This record gives sequence, structure tokens and C-alpha cells, in this order.
Amino acid sequence: MDAITRCFDAWRLIRAGQREVVEGLVAPAHRGPSPELAAALAAWPHVHYWAAPDRSELVLVRPLAARRREAWALHLLLLLVTIVCALGAGAALEGSYHPLVGHDLLSVLRAGGSFFSHFLQLGEATILSGWRFALPLLGILLVHELGHYFVARRYGIDASPPYFLPIPPTLSPIGSLGAFLRLRSPVVDRRQLLDVGAAGPLAGFVVVLGVLAWGYASSASVTPAFAPTGTFIEFAGYQYVLGDSLLTRAFRDYFLPGAVSVHLSAPAFAGWAGALITGLNLLPLSQLDGGHVAFGLLGRRQTPLGLAVLMGLICLAQFWTPWLLWVAITLGVGGMRWTHPSVMCPERTVPTSRRLLGMVCVLVFLLTFMPVPFGS
Repeated sequence: MDAITRCFDAWRLIRAGQREVVEGLVAPAHRGPSPELAAALAAWPHVHYWAAPDRSELVLVRPLAARRREAWALHLLLLLVTIVCALGAGAALEGSYHPLVGHDLLSVLRAGGSFFSHFLQLGEATILSGWRFALPLLGILLVHELGHYFVARRYGIDASPPYFLPIPPTLSPIGSLGAFLRLRSPVVDRRQLLDVGAAGPLAGFVVVLGVLAWGYASSASVTPAFAPTGTFIEFAGYQYVLGDSLLTRAFRDYFLPGAVSVHLSAPAFAGWAGALITGLNLLPLSQLDGGHVAFGLLGRRQTPLGLAVLMGLICLAQFWTPWLLWVAITLGVGGMRWTHPSVMCPERTVPTSRRLLGMVCVLVFLLTFMPVPFGS
């Protein structure tokens, strides 16, 4: 490190969890960088990045402890259970499996508890019949979380592998509540926060586009007399009307122009669910991905924006009651706050390139947000 700090006019050292962060003001003669600084950075085995467009500020990050052992058995178990639930949901969409559906709270819980023993006793062909839904859905979730993971590691942030959240298809036609990872060390500045927050939804969005194209190309227009108006799925013998985002409506109009009733194929529903999850994650609230992006872009000005969005969701609850549950979950995850916690150095300027990245996230949110995901 001495070879690098000799190129600084001034620098400070910050302890951030199990990491050491050095923020340096680079001497004018070394801002090219100079051959001396370039050689020192090439020999630096840890994370570094330029914190100012004119290369006047440099940030170095190095770990102070050995990389922790991960609970890989738990991550793998959650993934396997989520795969089974997603296959069950896919099989129900394909009509090869009919999950037990409860009509009151006790029977719903009983049906959820018996799903695994019931579904796994079916033949291999029935179990695997749901792959056209399970594979694209899990692909979207995995790419989303790996986007967060690899960018966090790029900045030397201690991030856990993804935790998948399964839910039996007797309780949800999606078979998953999504996935998340934990950031176990402090985020240094708003650039890091914005990059990590944006990487997941943008990476997943690319997969969503491909899945929607596959799905809507294999969906069918049906006679409105025998089906609900709009977009719908058939699941466990019931028809469920789905809401649209600008994105899903655009795919519907492109592949099935003029269709009044559209029965979504299994991959189309996987893409629809991926778009829904992307839009939910990009809400600029608390510690959702959108909260990370909003705080990265706006700093403390995220507070009034978050409050406005919170009030908007409460208003939307008169059209779709589960918005109240989503508000409660979001506030619970964020310690009952809609505001995003600060980073270590909130005053540091966010580069223009990162602001453009944040605006791309805003565009993706506008394309994927569904005011009323499920109809009556």
C-alpha cells in the first residue's frame, strides 16, 4: 500500500466491518494515472476504483480477515425446495397436476403441509412436466441475485450467496417468494450502493425479455365467450385474470395483436412473474433494490419520495388488497422505515455514468410495475 499512498496528497483510513477502506486524494502528477501509480495499482491484489471522473480520488479496499465459510448446505436445500415448488406450480399450469386447494385458513395450511409428500409421489413425467415454467422463473431469480452478488464482490463487500424462498403451489401459483442475499459489511458510498442495487434487477430484466418473447410466442388467443377478458392463466382448475404492465402489454400486442382474451403459456407466466418481481423490487422504498438505487441517486431526498410511494401503494390497496401486505413486509424488512439507511460516505459525488444507470432502473420500473397484478 505504501507505493500507492506515496502518490496521494492526503488520505484517510476507515475501518468498515472486516474491511479496511483507504480514500486518497491523488497528487496532480499521478492522476493519469502516472506510470508509478499504474504499476502500484497493478500490484495491488485487492479492490480499487476511481471515485472522481478526473481521477483525483482513489478508493482502496482490502479484507482484514479470511473469507468466511458459507452455509452452502442451507443455500442448496432452499434452492432444491424452491425447484420442487416451482415444478409443482408449472405442472399445475400445464394441467398435469392438480394441487389440493383449501377453502379456509386451516385447510390452506394443511394443503401446504401435504404438498411435498403428495407431489413427490407422482411419476417422474408429471413432476418434470412443469419445467417450462420452473426453468425460466428460476433462471430470472438466479440471474437477478447473481447480479447483486458479483457486483458486491467487485467492491469487496461481504455478500452471502442467494437465499431462495420457496412457497408451495397450494399457496401461490408462482411457487416462490423470490430470493435475497445479505450484505454483511457496510457500503462505503452511494456509487457502491447504486451499482449493487441496480445490478440485480437489470441483469434479471434481460432474462425477463427473452422469457416473455418465448412465452407470448407460445400463448394463445381464445374466444372471449369461454374465457375472461384480458390475460389469464388456468391453474388447478381455476382461471386467474392477470394485470398488465407496460412491458407485458407491449409483448401481448406484438405477438397477439387484437386479442381480447389471452391464455398465457407456462413460460409466458414465468416471464410475467419475473416482470412483477422486478417492478416490486424497484419500488424506491426502504431496503428494496429501488430503495438502494433511489438513495444512490438522491441521497436523503429519497425520504419524501419513499413516503409518496408508500402512500400511493396504500391508495392502490383499494383495488388490490395485498398491497397492504407488501407495504407491511417492506417496512418490516426496513426496520419499520420507508427511508433507506445512510452509507459511510454519503457526501461523495456519484459519477454521471452511475446516474445514467439509475435512470435506466427508473425506466425498467416504469415498464414492469403492475398497479393491479391480479384481477377478480
